[in-house]
Amino acid sequence: MLQIFRSATIFLLLAAQPFPAKAELRAVLVGVGDYLTLDADLKGPANDVRLMAEVLVARGIAASEIAVLTSDITGLPAGVTTAPPTKAAIMAALTQVATRAKSGDTVVFYFSGHGAQTPDQNGDENGGSDEMFLPADAAGWKGDIGAVENALTDDELYAWAQPLLSRGVKLVGLIDACHSDTGFRALPSQSAVARGLAPQDLNVPDTLAPTTTAADTPPLQGDFVFLYSSQSDQRSFEYPVGNTGLWQGAFTRQLAEVLRTSPTAPWAQVLAATTATMQQGTTPQMPDGEGSMLASNLFGTPAPQRFEVRNGVIEAGLLQGLNPGDTFSLYPSAEGGTAIANVTLNQVDARSSPLPSGTVKAAWAERDQPAAPPTLQLAAPRIAVADDGYDYSAWRAALAAAATASAPADLTPILTEGTVALAGPDGALDPQGPHSTPRITVQADETPELALQRSLANAAQSLRLRRLFASVAGRSLTAQPPLQLNWQRKPAPDCGQPGPAQPVDLATDVQPCDQLWLSFQNTSGRDLDVSILYFNADFSITPLWPQRGLSNRLAAGENARAGFQINPDSAAADEDILVLAVPVDPGAARVDLTLLADPATQRGAGDWFSKRLDADTATRSFSTKPPKLLMIRQVVRVRPTLKGEH
Repeated sequence: MLQIFRSATIFLLLAAQPFPAKAELRAVLVGVGDYLTLDADLKGPANDVRLMAEVLVARGIAASEIAVLTSDITGLPAGVTTAPPTKAAIMAALTQVATRAKSGDTVVFYFSGHGAQTPDQNGDENGGSDEMFLPADAAGWKGDIGAVENALTDDELYAWAQPLLSRGVKLVGLIDACHSDTGFRALPSQSAVARGLAPQDLNVPDTLAPTTTAADTPPLQGDFVFLYSSQSDQRSFEYPVGNTGLWQGAFTRQLAEVLRTSPTAPWAQVLAATTATMQQGTTPQMPDGEGSMLASNLFGTPAPQRFEVRNGVIEAGLLQGLNPGDTFSLYPSAEGGTAIANVTLNQVDARSSPLPSGTVKAAWAERDQPAAPPTLQLAAPRIAVADDGYDYSAWRAALAAAATASAPADLTPILTEGTVALAGPDGALDPQGPHSTPRITVQADETPELALQRSLANAAQSLRLRRLFASVAGRSLTAQPPLQLNWQRKPAPDCGQPGPAQPVDLATDVQPCDQLWLSFQNTSGRDLDVSILYFNADFSITPLWPQRGLSNRLAAGENARAGFQINPDSAAADEDILVLAVPVDPGAARVDLTLLADPATQRGAGDWFSKRLDADTATRSFSTKPPKLLMIRQVVRVRPTLKGEH
């Protein structure tokens, strides 16, 4: 069994939980259209920050709590503070809002302007690129400082954001800029302009020698949500608005409309509604989002699961936690409103769920009630040692209430040492050494019956997920794995200071307290959504990557890193890591399979987990159709060193 250590993959910035009341929300809005040195002016950012300021004030935010940094301050709501959008002024505004913000407040950071990238120099991007925003006084590459002059980097934003999150401040990041290397250019007829500069536009060298070696830096931790205007491989655009002569960012314009018309909605739904209306122009632009609060309403209350409906099919399935028997309310638009129908799912495929025949046309589905979970099959309980001196009457009563005997057993309960060990169907107790069969531990305020129910729910979830992933995983006789994996171990005896990293074969002995690090690279040639789950010997499931709703999409050639630590109290056990990769099309919604680790999420698939999911699976091994899921299983054999061994 492990303890989560930390992931070293760094993501750009921000996030958070939506707009609370007036003085509890503070905002820094940056709009950069007039560049002092770069030949890269934009027409829309000043209009963008004006619109966002109006929306925030209309939602009841005090104008005095909004700082607007832009070159054209005409038409702004009365009472906002203003400054030019230079690097120094932006940093001063961020420092001021950080000083004023207290636990429970929400801080919004909005940026409209150019984004850019440079090769990673300190190792925190795992060989990728450092991302940046360009203030008004940004200039080109300066060799004497080894950086783009006056750029606002992701490292600087991280250093500002994490202390706020650690103090309980919620962060919202809204970015209308791109970081694509396709560069800044006007499209034919001057009908749209992209908001991004290529490295060559800034005279950034093609390759840069690392200046430092980054420590294993965790992603942002806390309550946050981050919405940005396009996918990582796309550009973001601004367009003229009708015949008004005004220009605005396509993302900002649509986002503002959704925020204006949606009193409450989860951020994921706000993102979906914004995306659904972005049809202007001929250039592809698909907004995206990440963060721990994507599933929370604008005012921070828990939100039900909601999914898009296209042509009578819910755009989610087994891999998103849906199952036959789930009930849904249907809505005519992504904004919600009054339900127009209620349905129960009869069929659920890997990533889609057709609505029953004759269902009214709908655009959005909200899950009301998950299907009842299937029953875990238990063998008859037995006692390990007769007359061992323990009273098992409470355990026997709990097991009698949970008894099932109508199908081959999933688990065999064994009464031992005053508790219950959950052995496999073979009934072998501790085959890998003392306590290698998981025991049920009664937690505070639990009875043996409640402890058994909790443990069986975890076991059922673990077994269901294993069967699910096995049933939908693609197989090939010749294909190479979609991910290149590299494992390293940092031994930390007795959980002291870890030693240097060294190669490791996890199928050989791993010790308690070991820190294990996985570097993985997308070698598939297409985008992959990657999820990593650790299946503990006690049937609990630990998500390793991504963490807290952060983006898990890897473009072709991209790499990332995740780390964890083996529990110092681990007994001998064979545990599993499943590295799961879902091939996705550009702009598709992300698939984060770590959400299924919660027993409350994945319910009632019944024998669907062990059946083939659709007609083409019978020949999947020889089909050219991309598999629904690619899976790499890694066994972790934990073998504690016994006292006296060397």
